[in-house]
Order: sequence, then C-alpha cells, then structure tokens
Amino acid sequence: MARTNRITRHPVIPVDDARSRTEVEFFFNGRPMKAYEGETISSALFANGITIFGKHPYDGSPQGIFCANGQCAQCLVLANGKAVKSCIVPVSPGMKVEPIEGIPALPADDEPQETLKLPEEFTPEVFIMGGGPAGLSAAIELGREGVSVIIADDKRELGGKLSLQTHNFFGSARECRAGVRGMDIGKILVEEVKTLESVQVWTNSPVVGVFADRKIGVVKNDRYVLVKPDRFLCAAGAREKALAFPGSDLPGVYGAGAFQTLVNRDLVKPTRRLFIIGGGNVGLIAAYHALQAGIDVIGIVEALPKCGGYKVHLDKIKRLGIPVWTSHTVVRAHGDRQLERITIAEIDQKFQPIPGTEADFEVDTLLIAVGLSSVNEMLKHAESFGMNTYAAGDADVIAEASAAIFGGKIAGRKILIDMGFETTVPAEWEQMAEMLRTKHDEKNWPLRVPEKGANTIYPVVRCVQEIPCNPCAESCAIQSLNIESAKMTGLPGFSGKCLGCGRCVAICPGLSITLVDEGYDPEKKKALAVLPWEMPDGTVNIGDSVITVGFEGEIIGQGRIVALREAEWQDQRRLLSVEVPFEQAQLVAGIQIRRPAEKSPSHIPAIDKDDDYVVCRCERVTKKQIKDKIESGCHDFNALKAELRVGMGPCGGKTCTDLVWRIFMECGIERNKVQGPVYRPFEMEVPLSAFISGENNEK
Repeated sequence: MARTNRITRHPVIPVDDARSRTEVEFFFNGRPMKAYEGETISSALFANGITIFGKHPYDGSPQGIFCANGQCAQCLVLANGKAVKSCIVPVSPGMKVEPIEGIPALPADDEPQETLKLPEEFTPEVFIMGGGPAGLSAAIELGREGVSVIIADDKRELGGKLSLQTHNFFGSARECRAGVRGMDIGKILVEEVKTLESVQVWTNSPVVGVFADRKIGVVKNDRYVLVKPDRFLCAAGAREKALAFPGSDLPGVYGAGAFQTLVNRDLVKPTRRLFIIGGGNVGLIAAYHALQAGIDVIGIVEALPKCGGYKVHLDKIKRLGIPVWTSHTVVRAHGDRQLERITIAEIDQKFQPIPGTEADFEVDTLLIAVGLSSVNEMLKHAESFGMNTYAAGDADVIAEASAAIFGGKIAGRKILIDMGFETTVPAEWEQMAEMLRTKHDEKNWPLRVPEKGANTIYPVVRCVQEIPCNPCAESCAIQSLNIESAKMTGLPGFSGKCLGCGRCVAICPGLSITLVDEGYDPEKKKALAVLPWEMPDGTVNIGDSVITVGFEGEIIGQGRIVALREAEWQDQRRLLSVEVPFEQAQLVAGIQIRRPAEKSPSHIPAIDKDDDYVVCRCERVTKKQIKDKIESGCHDFNALKAELRVGMGPCGGKTCTDLVWRIFMECGIERNKVQGPVYRPFEMEVPLSAFISGENNEK
C-alpha cells in the first residue's frame, strides 16, 4: 500500500498495530486503491490522496469532508450504487466508490417487493444515548447494581471522543484516572462495561427520534427498533460549531474533530500545512496533535483578546514555535477547487476586521475550532413528553472529558437513588465535576525556586491555573510533591528529597513540570534541564544544538541535547535532557522545533464586506439571501426554511442553524422576536430498508 498519506511514525499511538490490519482493494472512479479493512471510506480516500469526493448537485461546487462524524452530508459518495456518508461507512473488499455529480439516479425497480414490518420493542430499566465517557461511566455505576441497561451509540465502537485523545487527562488520579491518556481511559471503560451482564451494548445504532408515547426510535444495525425505558439518560456529547466566511465551503476547510478522527483514529496524514481558527482547548490540542503527526502548524487565530483554552495547552504549543494571534480571525479562504491560501485580519472590540491589518498564509487545510454545541435535542423532546430524563457529559454542560466522566458517575448514582437503591453521590465527586467545568483564571504565580536543601536535582512546577489535578503528587514515590489545596487546585509544592526519577515530569497532563540537575557539570557551569517530550523520532537528535524557551515560548538561549530517556512506565512520554548554562536551567521549559511564522502583507488591499457566501452547506444558501429575507420583514425561521430551504438539507440544520441565529442578531432582531424552527423526527436520515422485512433490507 502506498503510504504517502499514512502516518508511519507517531510518538504515542502504536503505528505497528495499525499496519498489522488486513489490506483490501476498492475502487474510486474506476481506479484501484488500497485501504485497511474496517476503515471508513473518507479516511481511505484521504490516505490515497483524494480530498474532493464529488460535486454539489445545485451549483457543481466541489465537496469534501466537514464533520467526519455523520452529522453533515459534505462527504456523500456512491458506494456500490448507493448514496452514503463516506465518514461512517466502512470500505469493503471490491467496493466501487464513485463521486456524486448531480442527483444520483434511483436504482432499477427489479428487487422483490418487501413488506413493512412493525419494529421490535425493548423495555430496559435505563436507556443511555451515547457511549462516550459520560455514558460509559453511568453504565458502569448502574451495571454494578444489576440494573438492566441498553447503551446505544451511532459509531462502530464505544468510547466517543476518548479514542481521539492522545494526551493525558487532568483531574483526580484515583477517581477519573487523571494522568492517563484519553484513548487508554476509553479502552478501560469499554472493557469494564463489557463485563457487566445487565448492560446491553448497541453500536452502529443511532438514536433518531423520541415520541409522545415515550418511545425512542433507534436504527439498530440497519433495523428500526423502538425502546421504551423507565428512565432515559442523554449522554450524546457535543457537535462542533460552524463558521461562515468567504471560501469557508472549500474542501480543506473542516472541523478540528474531523482532523483528529483522521489523524488519531485512522493514522491518516490529511495535510502538510495547517492553520486553525479558535484558541479553545479543542483548537490548541488539535495543534499539538498535528505536530505529533509530523504536520506543520502555521498558526492559530483567536477572536477574543485571550485564548479560552487551558494556559498549559496554549503555552506548550507556543514553546514548540506555533504563533497564536489573539483578536484576529480568518476573513477569507482562497482556492480554485480546494483551499490554497487564507487571509487573516485583526478585529476590533465589535469583532469587525480592521482594514490594513490583513495578512496571507499559504495553507492546504483550515480547521474550525470555535466551540461546541450540546447534542441535547432528544433530551428536550423527552422532557416535553414527561419522560424520566437525565443528562451527563457535554449533553448537559460543555466541559472536558474528565468532567464528563464524573458527570456520568454522578448521573448513574442519581438514577440508582431515584430507583430506590441505597447509595449516595460522594460530595467530592460533585465538587470535582464542578471544578472541572469551571473556567479557571490564571494565578500569575511567580516562578518559585524550591527549597532544595542538599538536593542538586529538583522539580520546577509551573501550574498557573486552578485546574483540579493531582497525578504529580500521586506519582512521587517519596511524597515530596504535595498539593496546597484539598480541592487539588493549588500549586504543587516541593519539599524533602528528589530522586530524579522524572515520574512527575512524565505524568503531568499540562507538561508543566521540568527537572533541573545542577550537579551535571558545575566546573563548566552547565546544568541539565529535563523536559517532557512527545514529538516524533528524528525531530531532534542527541548532540543537536537547540533554541531553549521559557514557559510561554519566550526565547531563553541555546542548549544541547545530551539524552533522550524512555521506559515503559513513562507511557510513551520521553524525558529529554538538555545541557544549558547553569543560570538558565530553572527558566527553560521547552525547546523550539519550528520557527514561528510571521505575517506577510495580504494580496487583498481591503476587507471584503460582500455577504454573498455560503451559510447552509447542504442547500448552498448564502448569507446575502438570508439577510435580504430578514431585512424584508421575515422573522420566522420556518418561513426562511420554506422559501430558501435553509436548514432543510441532509444535516437537518445541525450546521447552519446557529449561523442563521447569528444573522438575525446582526440584523438587530432579538431572538425572542423570532419564531424558532420546528423540529420533527427523524433527527437524521433513516433508509426505508430499515422498516421492511426480508433478506434484501440491507441492500
């Protein structure tokens, strides 16, 4: 198999395991190609260098991926003559994949006639929608007590976004496995659920509707079934918010979650030069994951004056050489058939671009990471029908996966209490969940030199936000690190001895601990700075001269790589020893691996205020069309849908609805003055074959 677009080395993900998978041949537009068995069509196409999957039937515009999560319909292809979302349908041997150009022809009516069949019904005590960290954690609490549970997820495997998280988690080491990588936490939770006899697991089973008779519609492995539970827990997670601007519909502009799916789940290298909109945790972590995959990140823009993600995530990418421009946004994406270049600009306090501040960058991919929206539509419907409902994870409150784990555990216990079981919700769970959900301000603590006594080796800890987290203290074999707050939100303090083992460096989720070895070479006035390291082999080599940087990426000086230590207990995080001048050792927090990009003047002399760009991707409806209708007096969302078909496409308005609300606001129309959209089941496409009987229902 040609591997030009495959990730062949990764510092964390076991690439050799992926290579051991069976190869299959499939065809795209008549061309033979190779894929891994079970790989989605979209990932296989990207691996073979195909990023444009077809043309939109309305205007012939090129179509690629956007969400890679089954939420939109940008990636439609014909697979063996059937229109499918390529991001959720696996490749099969000999599959014939073709681009969609125009409206696909209906297949010939030469199949035996089938009959409709009443759906099978299930009556568990608890039905859980979503098999991510929250749903799995709740199922474990319930299953341990023998409660009959069905947990349904629309993906082929449980775990949710945990399978995409290669970084170590914050929180409590004992209660939510903080310090362990998200992808490993997912595997642990899934394996525990599988041991519970009272828990049924339904994968490849999207929930598509909730009805007034308190039944829930599910497409279970291509067959439509109904579930009538005593209690319903929505743990469906979140979907990425979209952003619209000129060129935002070009192939190459897509969500950060889609990028992480390609890179971290399927080990596909979809890009060479990447740019990111959004300085929240999703965007910052995606940038770090890109560097781990050997992808160059040109920069990040954030519209607010300050990035919203954890400062430790922000600083670790700045240390590596990725520039971050706050109070900036992307104003235009350029390209013939796919993305080739972007223009960014500084914005004022009203988020309007400032003329004369434009700058261009040559990139082939632009990731949208501007926030998440709760997938809670089913929850709201269930509540309106009087069902016993609960919520956990991002379907309840948008937060980190560590918070979702606690949220699921708490929801599971609350359900047990409501069912009459003698159990409680530990107060520390509630406290930890709340702290993990809370936005934490920086403390601006100064760099504190520890009272090292006779130690020549000691840790330097740079925690700057009150994020509840204790893996460093838990990892210290001689308990020399301790957290100043009982809530685990204080700065870890050092006292006593240091063995120089590096366990605190290897486990810190924020990569904010280094070791200083003052006894390395006192005669030459040289010390060692021991740094956490998670970049690919060959990024640096022993003997290399490197630029050393401080915690926020500021240049400190020069250093020399003298050792790269790895061991099984380090969980794929290596310890990089850098020889530095003695007086700089405490200041060095990292090394720069790329020179930060600088802004170059734009080819566009002024900001283009043209509103004639696509907002509704499915139906190709532009902002100008929507704005004209609103300004003519249309204040009814449903009327917009009827006249323009905005929100009427295959995604069901999941991508564009928030954008349309924003246009109402820009036009000076308050939300309470607008008749909102009416939602009706089904929430996603359901093939007619799911309702019929006979052997042909899966064709």
